[in-house]
Amino acid sequence: MRKLELLAPAGDMERLKMAIAYGADAVYLAGESFGMRSFAGNFDEASLSEAVGLCKESGVLVHVTCNTMPRNEEVATLPRWLELLNGIGVSAVILADVGVLGLVKKYAPALNVHVSTQACVVNYEAACAWHDLGASRVILARELSLQEIEEIRRKVPSELELEVFAHGAMCVSYSGRCLLSNYMTGRDANRGACAQPCRFEYALMEEKRPGEYFPVFEDEQGTYIMNSRDLCMIDHISDLIQVGVNSLKIEGRAKSAYYTAVVTGAYRHGIDAALQGEPLDPVWRNEVTKVSHRHYSTGFFFGQPGQYTENSRYVRDWQVVAMVESCTPEGLATLSLRNKFQKGDLVELTFSNAITKSCATFITFADLSTSFLTNLIKKVDLGKAAP
Repeated sequence: MRKLELLAPAGDMERLKMAIAYGADAVYLAGESFGMRSFAGNFDEASLSEAVGLCKESGVLVHVTCNTMPRNEEVATLPRWLELLNGIGVSAVILADVGVLGLVKKYAPALNVHVSTQACVVNYEAACAWHDLGASRVILARELSLQEIEEIRRKVPSELELEVFAHGAMCVSYSGRCLLSNYMTGRDANRGACAQPCRFEYALMEEKRPGEYFPVFEDEQGTYIMNSRDLCMIDHISDLIQVGVNSLKIEGRAKSAYYTAVVTGAYRHGIDAALQGEPLDPVWRNEVTKVSHRHYSTGFFFGQPGQYTENSRYVRDWQVVAMVESCTPEGLATLSLRNKFQKGDLVELTFSNAITKSCATFITFADLSTSFLTNLIKKVDLGKAAP
């Protein structure tokens, strides 16, 4: 099978380091403007240059998002930003606006052009048109089935790369093009500021009965009529390879460093197994259930995914207890406490391949107890813990 890129989210420097340590081939991130996740940590010019340097040392590519739909006043500031990206060694820019593509060709000719899922590429003619304009990759709309992707692969130039989302949150609107957020809260989803109104609970009001709200539900829990499930394709990586996909993207630039580490690590093992023709070890399927998530589905790859309408709450059966900040040669760790737990709780150590086996990265547990961490740091020798 051909090589398959694992593309991980990097919302800030901490998450970028986790993506590198846990096996990403490439990361996608944003500057302080023009990205679709304005509430992620993101990178200023200095930290972006540092991030690119760290990735180069590890052989990891950097894709920078520039996929908002910029207004006139924003377009005027783009040339300087693109020149910066061109000069520091970024691999690709992710865009959705054809005008931005023209500016990239003029001010950042060294960058590859990746067409964002915001461009709603759902057919081979659209993919070919973007390729003719200079795109080296299209990130396909999430509404496509495996059969549709396979046909696109057959009918586009072989050098045009295809990227798909394989894991993470799904938008209730078509490839993220939603007006609800802007209309209801003044926060423009197409400029990176979505308030996620699709997660709200709604009621029905009849025109002639103002102030009388009729709940839209079948039981006392209510229903979330626009609530989408999260995508999880870790059991179907071989299927994605077989239809000709070049890159698997993990959604989640606004999510935690723990999410980035665990999901990236699980898909790294899943991809490696698939490329070697081996079955997925169930431990990695289990790992992706430990991060905070909504009920999983396979998206549109095998047909309509359906919705989960009982509530919009996340599944949080596991919690991060602490993060390892440093480790001695003997394996004794200094931990940064993230949540409370008590004596008797079962904890799990999370390691990455890039970190010495004498030191874990995260400590997690499944029992959300309430007392403070007290004697564990003194008693647990991570050097003797099984990885």
